[in-house]
Amino acid sequence: MDLQLKGKVAVVTGASKGIGRGIARTFAREGADVLLTARTRDAVEAAAAEIGAEYGVTARAVASDVSTAAGCDAVIEAAATMGGADIFVSNAGTGSNETVADAPDEKWQSYWDLHVMAAVRLSRGLADQMEAKGGGAMLMNASICAVQPLWYEPIYNTTKAALLMFGKCLSTEMIKRNIRVNTVNPGLIRTPDWENTARELRGDDWEASLQEVADEHADIKRFASVEELADFCVFLCSPRASYSVGSAYHVDGGMLKTI
Repeated sequence: MDLQLKGKVAVVTGASKGIGRGIARTFAREGADVLLTARTRDAVEAAAAEIGAEYGVTARAVASDVSTAAGCDAVIEAAATMGGADIFVSNAGTGSNETVADAPDEKWQSYWDLHVMAAVRLSRGLADQMEAKGGGAMLMNASICAVQPLWYEPIYNTTKAALLMFGKCLSTEMIKRNIRVNTVNPGLIRTPDWENTARELRGDDWEASLQEVADEHADIKRFASVEELADFCVFLCSPRASYSVGSAYHVDGGMLKTI
């Protein structure tokens, strides 16, 4: 299937590794130019260079902290130099580990800025570029935890739930400008972070640790690959998904236990 993405400009945050890198790579595979952003300069520049060389597209890296207004401005300005964004994927984020009783205000604020305010600022700034080009698509990468929380990460659960609601509110506003907004709620995705955590917990037996997690939480009894999730995300951002507006999609292998 031709996703009709050749020549489009896709902006992906948190793109130096894991899900963000996989999404950027999949856009490039479909012929889109990509703007990758992350905080670590060496990592994001290496990711962009590899993707550009592999697929022969323009792949630009911007080292910025999108939890800040200045970091978001740098991404918006970089997208403008590429001719303006057609697609925006708000992916920057990280898990947490705390209790409500013990977590300080500063930790709550830092996650709010990273998961929510980055999406607010970037969607607001990139929307003008999309509208000038006739429209576009935005995708919020929330989490299964936005609707089915895990007890040990209340800050992550809460801010991802806020991102889910933001995506819904934004979609109503942006469709008037011919910009589609949707949200994806991934379940267990086999990222480097999951693998590193399993190694820390179980050493050489880390693969068995991941399988136990999958057996407990996912009806499909396995983790998804980054590529499986990326294929779904890129399709949602393509003209092939043109009637998908304001929806939340659970890509979770049966992890969600409600309807």
